Amino acid sequence: MDAAREAVERLWPGRDAAMSELGGGITNRNYKVSVDGGVFVLRMGGAKTDLLGIDRSVEYAAGMRAFEVGVGPEVVAFVPAEGWLVARFIEGRTIPIEEMRRPEMLRRVAEALRRFHSAASIPGRFDAHEVVEDYRAKAMEHGVNIPAEYDSMHAVSERIRAARGPQHAVPCHNDLLNANFLEDTAPPSPAATPPHERGGQILIVDWEYAGMGDRFFDLANFSVNHEFDVE
Repeated sequence: MDAAREAVERLWPGRDAAMSELGGGITNRNYKVSVDGGVFVLRMGGAKTDLLGIDRSVEYAAGMRAFEVGVGPEVVAFVPAEGWLVARFIEGRTIPIEEMRRPEMLRRVAEALRRFHSAASIPGRFDAHEVVEDYRAKAMEHGVNIPAEYDSMHAVSERIRAARGPQHAVPCHNDLLNANFLEDTAPPSPAATPPHERGGQILIVDWEYAGMGDRFFDLANFSVNHEFDVE
């Protein structure tokens, strides 16, 4: 918590801020900060996340674009040298996987993804096939044993890559875990803009793997993470 307190003091110098740690982070530490009548989330990047191909400047740009098109919280500060990102706190709820599979919820998720996939370009590039190859190379550099199934799975990956042909890259999230979706529970305000300030919207968080990529990977990633069956 000492590092987080130091970050808060640098971001809001001399302000009276209340801070508490939020759970759920895998590669980062997240804190809820209440200061000057506002509530924010401070995201502090984890150590060596560059080994996962994470570029914090791309994450920042993607988060800004997501807010712009109404599918992400407002990003209010970014400190590149430290890997700190501050977003406005969303009064929302996580959506159980079973509920995410319902037709109406799927329609809302699909609309949120469509809006981001249709947005203006963002920096960075994400190709799942290349990412896996890069992870394997880095794992070998660090003496990690590669699973025996890798070669057969890589052969399947190569067949998919050859079959799909050239792709039109669009802005993609690429990490559509269930925990990265929130339903905004703020009271509706029809006069507010942008759209997600009206309450009740599906919002997507944690844009650290975002980049220009294949929209169908986003859809497949969402499907696997929400345990869809063949139908």
